[in-house]
Amino acid sequence: MNTKDIKTLGALKSSGYQTKSIKDELRDNLKVRIKEGKKAFEGIHGYDYTVIPELERAILSKHNINLLGLRGQAKTRLARLMVNLLDEWIPVVEGSEINDDPLKPISRYAQEKIDKEGDETPIDWMHREDRFFEKLATPDVTVADLIGDVDPIKAANLRLSYADDRVIHYGMIPRANRSIFVINELPDLQARIQVALFNILQEGDIQIRGFKLRLPLDMQFVFTANPEDYTNRGSIVTPLKDRIGSQILTHYPQNIDIAKTITAQEAKKDGRQEDTIKVPELAKDLLEQISFEARDSEYIDHKSGVSARMSITAFENLLSTAERRILKIGSEETTLRFGDFLGVIPAITGKVELVYEGEQEGAAFVAMELIGAAVKTLFPEYFPKIEKLQKPDATTPYDDLVEWFFESSGFELPDDLSDSEYKEQLDSIEPLNELIQKYQPNIESSDKYFMKEFLLWALVEHKKLSKQRFSKGLKFKDLYGSYISGL
Repeated sequence: MNTKDIKTLGALKSSGYQTKSIKDELRDNLKVRIKEGKKAFEGIHGYDYTVIPELERAILSKHNINLLGLRGQAKTRLARLMVNLLDEWIPVVEGSEINDDPLKPISRYAQEKIDKEGDETPIDWMHREDRFFEKLATPDVTVADLIGDVDPIKAANLRLSYADDRVIHYGMIPRANRSIFVINELPDLQARIQVALFNILQEGDIQIRGFKLRLPLDMQFVFTANPEDYTNRGSIVTPLKDRIGSQILTHYPQNIDIAKTITAQEAKKDGRQEDTIKVPELAKDLLEQISFEARDSEYIDHKSGVSARMSITAFENLLSTAERRILKIGSEETTLRFGDFLGVIPAITGKVELVYEGEQEGAAFVAMELIGAAVKTLFPEYFPKIEKLQKPDATTPYDDLVEWFFESSGFELPDDLSDSEYKEQLDSIEPLNELIQKYQPNIESSDKYFMKEFLLWALVEHKKLSKQRFSKGLKFKDLYGSYISGL
């Protein structure tokens, strides 16, 4: 018999259905997945040997969980994915506000209904997608919001005395009975509100306006918190921390490959990358390296963190910069250019918290510094390293290229060049062509021009050339010629 064909309590009993707590559901379904070698948390990358094993151990231990980590570390995503470990359907007493189990009712409504109707008591079926509740902890959250309050309108309509517990309007937590309940940014919840959670977590009873109700709620609590909050905005009160079984530390991607996988999965590409815009692999590496540089930058507050959302929105801006160019020049497709990275600056400036030194320099300056630092970090993977200190008569592989700029009046790359004009401009620098041929002979022809620009930017970062922005694009010049013309 199909589960949803069961419509009454009697039919449910006859089917042999066994009631099970939500923590047992999670535990049993996780055990099956582990035995079958299936992933319990699809779409989460970089946590396979760190966060995921700890989370699975917490579920097997039937713990309430606190996910502690900086912003953009997939804490809420992890909590939402726990829904997939629930049974697909569970029975509830029809009309129950708190999803009463027909075989184990806890509310007065459900108990009286079953006493009156017996095996004919109608039941509904609740899908696991409806068993996830989420609340962002904000200073204005009240006990009434979470736990409940006396409802005078209900008392008047039902002509009940305030001494009757049927006048109670249940809050979010009782209504999330037999569900996963997530409280995001727990330290932002006022201490007195956190205290109201003690009994629910441990003893299972709730108190509303003088009513002490024995409601053994069946819930899986998941809290999220940012370590910065412990000192800046609030804290988790100690007795509440004591009642949370497992605290799990999350972290940022540990290498560029994982970061690229996350960005590719999350960025809203709208098909642009596949259809109209070719993105060199080096551009993807560079984009992720910017976030790694930001997490180590002296201009950025490390306690605040740099969200993975920065890379995702920066990648979307990168594609949009290239898309805007082909719309302006009337082209059908293009390859991403290094100059397009100037378009990611708005995605960076809105995602980082600057320290005093960074505020003094300005967000746009810090963003350009991060792009430059990413270039310097990746450069030795593709070309010979440029030493800071060199003997005056020492030769380097880049001497001919620097000489070319010394003898020319400058080299301009306007933003709105067509692809053919853009390639023609870069091909005109013969020493640049020779360096690419020597050190990157196997590079794809479509990626070659991005690599050429990358090399020019790297020489600027290493103080071999100078670069300046003008209204229509970028201009590269010899370092000393630029200095002399400035004088």
